[in-house]
Amino acid sequence: MFKQDLIDFSFGELQNFCKDKNLPKFRASQIWRWMYCFGFKSFDEMNNISKLTRELLNDISLISRPQISEMQISKDGTIKWLIKLKDNSEVETVYIPQDDRGTVCLSSQVGCTLNCSFCHTGTQALVRNLTSGEIIGQLMIVMDHLNDWPSGKNNRKVTNIVMMGMGEPLLNYDEVCKAIKIMMSDDGIAISRRRITLSTSGIIPNIEKTGTELGVNLAISLHAVNDELRNKLVPINKKYNLETLIKSCKNYPKLSNSRRITWEYVMLKDVNDSSEDAINLIKLIKGIPSKINLIPFNPWPGSLFETSTQKNIDNFAKILMDAGFASPIRKPRGQDIYAACGQLKSNSEKIRKSQINKLVPIHNF
Repeated sequence: MFKQDLIDFSFGELQNFCKDKNLPKFRASQIWRWMYCFGFKSFDEMNNISKLTRELLNDISLISRPQISEMQISKDGTIKWLIKLKDNSEVETVYIPQDDRGTVCLSSQVGCTLNCSFCHTGTQALVRNLTSGEIIGQLMIVMDHLNDWPSGKNNRKVTNIVMMGMGEPLLNYDEVCKAIKIMMSDDGIAISRRRITLSTSGIIPNIEKTGTELGVNLAISLHAVNDELRNKLVPINKKYNLETLIKSCKNYPKLSNSRRITWEYVMLKDVNDSSEDAINLIKLIKGIPSKINLIPFNPWPGSLFETSTQKNIDNFAKILMDAGFASPIRKPRGQDIYAACGQLKSNSEKIRKSQINKLVPIHNF
């Protein structure tokens, strides 16, 4: 008998499900809190729901988690999970502990279609988009492992979410949007929108929607200050060039000195790390409340690039800081288990279009 997986539902969809099963409206709120505030996976644990209703829910529905294929722990404490989905596709999820925060890096697609030349995920063909349940499921696996339930407790280990894992989030906008709204739900996981960052390579049609519908922090995977180089490093630039990207970012809702766009800039030796590049970056983002994350390139097998020298990275950062921009140099985390920025990849291969269409369709812009 087919059972409906409730992790695929928004709150409104869960209400409709309960209504269709002749359950009272408040039952949806009870189930939601048990799922997302307490992390329960079994209806039998939900002690404010009658036994008869729990039996009905067990007969017609379930609360699933993706499977863990592998877990690796870095010497710096970073944890990476290889997660198997229902169709046997796999994605990677990372938890990065720091003194003042704990950040979870979530994937939005199996593989990626953008083929950024410095990114390991880009060497894996796009298989399919993830469902909202598969995105939320990654976070719940991390919280299970860290014993981080109930979600609203003091000293929670997961404090920040970054949509910076495998895939381009804005090419799976509807499911990513649905998942983020669940993360932000006050009656559930309750992560503040100010602690959620969505990273994009520049899918212009969905940048403004992200600001108006979600209001989360925006990070732009920039990496070059002219179209000629960015076309090679980030090929989507051929469709959405720097001029249109900068214009879109200037219009991102509610920008201010306390709500800045983060520009991600991977430091590639003798490619984009000169003083002239730093000066041109300042000119490019002039007038936009900004923070620049300088990311030393994290090598992976078969990569064609080298990491910039520390001298060049420090010089680049100084030029930016002297111009008034915050420009922290990101400390590599999880390099030894290939969990650092740009290193994620799974072994999933292309699946048949018929399988893809049963899950989440891929939209082209």
